[in-house]
Amino acid sequence: MDTPRSLIIIGGGPAGLTAAIYAARANLNPLVLAGATPGGQLMLTSDVENYPGFAEPIAGPELMDRWRAQAKRYGAEIVNEDVTMIDVAQRPFTVTAGKQSYRTHAVIVASGATAKRLGLPNEDRLWSKGVHTCAACDGFMYRGKTIVVVGGGDAAMEEMLTLARSAKRVVAVHRRDDFRASKVMGERVKAHAAIEVRWNSVVEDVRGDDRVSGVVLRNVETNATEELAADALFVAIGHTPNTGFLQGKIALRENGYADVHDRTRSSVDGVFLAGDVEDYRYRQAVTAAAGGCMAAMDAEKWLEANHP
Repeated sequence: MDTPRSLIIIGGGPAGLTAAIYAARANLNPLVLAGATPGGQLMLTSDVENYPGFAEPIAGPELMDRWRAQAKRYGAEIVNEDVTMIDVAQRPFTVTAGKQSYRTHAVIVASGATAKRLGLPNEDRLWSKGVHTCAACDGFMYRGKTIVVVGGGDAAMEEMLTLARSAKRVVAVHRRDDFRASKVMGERVKAHAAIEVRWNSVVEDVRGDDRVSGVVLRNVETNATEELAADALFVAIGHTPNTGFLQGKIALRENGYADVHDRTRSSVDGVFLAGDVEDYRYRQAVTAAAGGCMAAMDAEKWLEANHP
């Protein structure tokens, strides 16, 4: 194996690349293991309107390309491989990606989270063409439109209420006869004039050629189906943190997200956390970037104290 590196960053989304920019400018020569499909969830976003510094919307993939180029400009090395194993029981740590293993004194884990999908026949084809998972990110495109939202938890209620501020109509689809969300959130949705709830129903498929034009609903009690005209489908059934390779290595919360304390520190000294891998509340590019900044600064100070 090579001489131990100062810092390895796991993840090539907003958190990982921001950490790379800060770490590279601090002369830490970071290696970014960005994943086989780098860029994070912004790669699935058509237009980004709420990231500071852009007066006009910018396509998610273009924003990530610029982010990546900025990190490389300052000296970050980027490898597009998925991390399959991390050994933090011995120092230096060992991180394995693809067929290569690397040793490092410090690690920033910014591997993100993946939005759960419904598995519909046309879901992937129409992804970001009317099928979305984030109201704060993509809801602005559907002002005055009809939107279908699938989900029954508190996060789904927040999505519905956010979309209802500007949409003409929000159709909430839930497979049971009541939401599993907290009572106060559920009551807000039920009482909202712009939200119509379809109980005991599921989305069987999404329709449309180049854009979403409707969804197919099925009543789970009667098995009857209907086609509902709609401009968008928002899937709000949760996210899965990309922490599989961390099982048994660092502390994870009950919901699977990495357990963070003191801003960015994990349960293992020298392993830091940033972005959606630990943040299950905000899940925004700007908050992920802030986390990457903090993790890089914390890692720099830790390395100064432990590996000068």
